[in-house]
Amino acid sequence: MPARPVKARRGYDASGRRLAAARRRAAVLDAAARLFAAHGYAGTTIAAVAAEAGVSVETVYKRFGGKAGLVRALWERGLAGEGPEHAEWRSDRAASSATDPRTLIRRWTELGAEVAPRAAPVLLMIRAAAGTDPEMARLRDRIHTERLERMERNAGALAAHLRDGVTVAQARDVLVAYTTAELFESLVLHQGWSPEEFADFQRRGIEAQLL
Repeated sequence: MPARPVKARRGYDASGRRLAAARRRAAVLDAAARLFAAHGYAGTTIAAVAAEAGVSVETVYKRFGGKAGLVRALWERGLAGEGPEHAEWRSDRAASSATDPRTLIRRWTELGAEVAPRAAPVLLMIRAAAGTDPEMARLRDRIHTERLERMERNAGALAAHLRDGVTVAQARDVLVAYTTAELFESLVLHQGWSPEEFADFQRRGIEAQLL
């Protein structure tokens, strides 16, 4: 009896599963962002986030580990910006390739206008929750350290162009001051400035202080 032909096995394509997982993750983060904005950190529960996102509570815990994990993920998503490439990578590339300091500062503030609307509200919530929640206090401190390190690198990229008497450490502190979440809150969230107007204010102020 002739042997039956052996059917070739199809390779497993996990792309559909990865896409579905990415969509669920985005839905959970979107739900968490809405609920945190409406009820604050303490007033938001994992059960409410899961119900809002249409997933199980177990799914949220498995993917994020709890409320603090959700906040960390929201912060990291905010830092990434809206483009296909992470905003911090684009910032670093601009610093390594720009020859004109004003062009570089403009690029940084443009990226800030992209990132701040998503990241600043998260950081403001973290700071508000840090007074009573140890995990949020640790996250606040880590973010502060990372911001100082990044602004130190950015200040170093301007070192050859700083006006007389301005040190790299002072330039770092100016960059920190002009990019605080509180300044964004005051001018954009409270006074109604557009992110673009805020970016132009940052650009002009940084140039005046440093160049």
